[in-house]
Amino acid sequence: MDTIVFDIETQNFFTDPGVGWDNFEALKISVVAVYSYAQDKYFCYEEGEMDKLSELFCGDVKVVGFASNRYDVPVLNIYFQKLKKEGLNLWQKERVDLLHEIEMAMGQRISLSRLAEANLGIKKDRHGSEAIGLYQEGKIDELKKYCIKDVEITKALYDLYLSQKHLLVPDKKTGEIVKVEFGARAGTATLI
Repeated sequence: MDTIVFDIETQNFFTDPGVGWDNFEALKISVVAVYSYAQDKYFCYEEGEMDKLSELFCGDVKVVGFASNRYDVPVLNIYFQKLKKEGLNLWQKERVDLLHEIEMAMGQRISLSRLAEANLGIKKDRHGSEAIGLYQEGKIDELKKYCIKDVEITKALYDLYLSQKHLLVPDKKTGEIVKVEFGARAGTATLI
C-alpha cells in the first residue's frame, strides 16, 4: 500500500463570480503536487495531466493532506470521477486530514504555516490566496514550487504525527502551545 501526501491549487475560488460557496464543480485545478512514500518522490501535475496523476491514486492507497477533506478531496475527486476508472473514489480511500484531526481534538482550526512553525520551526513563504494569482500571471513553475513546498511541509508534519503520536498546536485565542495527541490517546489536547 502506498501513502500519498497531496495538495491542490485551483485556477479560481468559491468567492469568484459565478462560483459560490461549496460549488466544487465550478473549481478548476491549476496544479496538484504529491509525494509517494512507495516511490520516495515528489511529483507535480497540471490540469491536463489528471489521467497520469490518477495512476498514483488507483488501488490500495492512503491519502494524506491538510484541510483535504474540505477542499482538496472534493475538487480532485470530481476530476477523477470524470475519468471513470475502477477504484478511483477518494472518499472510499483511507484518509488522514491533519487539520481535521486537530479540529476534532481542539475544536478550532489552524493554518498550515502556524502548525509548521510550532512543530518544524519553519513558516510558509507565501499565502494560499497567492496561488490563483500565480496561475493567472502564467507563473506555473513558481506555482508548482509553492504547491510542492506545501506537500513537503504536510509530509514532515505527517511524519511527526506518525512517529511521536502528537503535534504541537498554538491555541488560536491564547497563543499557548497545546500538545494534541493521536493514536491510543486520540483527541486529547493538553497545555504544555
